[in-house]
Amino acid sequence: MKIHEYQAKAILAQYQVPVPRGEMVTTAEEAEAAAARIGGSVVVKAQIHAGGRGKGGGVKIAKDAAEAKAIAAKILGMCLVTHQTGPEGRIVQRLLVEETLPIDRELYLGIVLDRAIGLPVFMASAAGGMEIEEVAAKDPGAIIREAIEPGFGLSPYQARKLAFGIGITGPAANQAAAAIRALAKAYEAIDCSLAEINPFIVTKDEKVYALDAKINLDDNALFRHKDLLELRDLNEEDPLEVEASKFGLNYIKLDGNVGCMVNGAGLAMGTMDIIKHAGGSPANFLDVGGGASAEQVKNAFRILLSDSSVKAVLINIFGGILRCDTLASGVVAAARDLNIQVPIVVRMEGTNVEQGRQILEESGFNFTVADGMRDAANKVVKLAS
Repeated sequence: MKIHEYQAKAILAQYQVPVPRGEMVTTAEEAEAAAARIGGSVVVKAQIHAGGRGKGGGVKIAKDAAEAKAIAAKILGMCLVTHQTGPEGRIVQRLLVEETLPIDRELYLGIVLDRAIGLPVFMASAAGGMEIEEVAAKDPGAIIREAIEPGFGLSPYQARKLAFGIGITGPAANQAAAAIRALAKAYEAIDCSLAEINPFIVTKDEKVYALDAKINLDDNALFRHKDLLELRDLNEEDPLEVEASKFGLNYIKLDGNVGCMVNGAGLAMGTMDIIKHAGGSPANFLDVGGGASAEQVKNAFRILLSDSSVKAVLINIFGGILRCDTLASGVVAAARDLNIQVPIVVRMEGTNVEQGRQILEESGFNFTVADGMRDAANKVVKLAS
């Protein structure tokens, strides 16, 4: 689950990570009042779940409260397009009005799970303000890494090593080491999948701050953090993905025209790959799970077909926990209730596969039953085009 910058900063502040003074606002008048309370020049920042806001025109500096109001009026309601939003962009509904700071250096701090070693890894780089993927591609040696041992956290010596490694010295070094350990503590305490400060700045008066912050929360751990669920902004998520989550379905919208309904994430990835290999383009990732009921299958179909770009559907099921006859019953019920018009190709193997095929054949609907994944992909791509 993604959260906004202002929410991430509020969490980091609770763990003693220094953050600039700021307020979230939703109107130009609130922006003016917030800027007046902060005093002096302020930065007005669009709050969307995407990076690159500054390049897209979503981050502006105002010299006083009156200018903050004028800037806020322009940014609120705009469709902000960045390299992470895609061409459709995001409508800006919230702003962060924040004090400006005398920046001397911009650095990078971040924590993510390293699956190769099975541990969270703290990354630091002197190349702040840049995308860490870009830094890794151009100069991997510019990123310093320290593994975090679960249960022990990031040690003081590791924090100092990271601070010194990115060139922080003098009075700021101890502050930076403390902030680094605080970030690591927050990452573990709230079950993050990503915690990032970019840029992490050193000011001219040798203080450190999280000038920007990004936190992604592990969905699988949210049952332990009911309070954090309130931070979810449904306006920033695809409506179909939100609807799918209500029924325990794993759905991600893509930009193709072949709808996919599969049980199991690995098989779903393989299905998308073979559709591409056959010359098509998947419209979604949809994993109904191993134990889906006929009702879940029906809801999955309804969500999948709510995407107007879907021109044909491939159902690829391996009947283990989800029996093929259960899947077939759900498909037929969905076709009957939802008045499905697009062609449907079905590939089924596993438990009760013959019963499943019989249900489809006797349904009265024109389902195309495929013989294997390659045959299914070729048929559905042809039907979609």
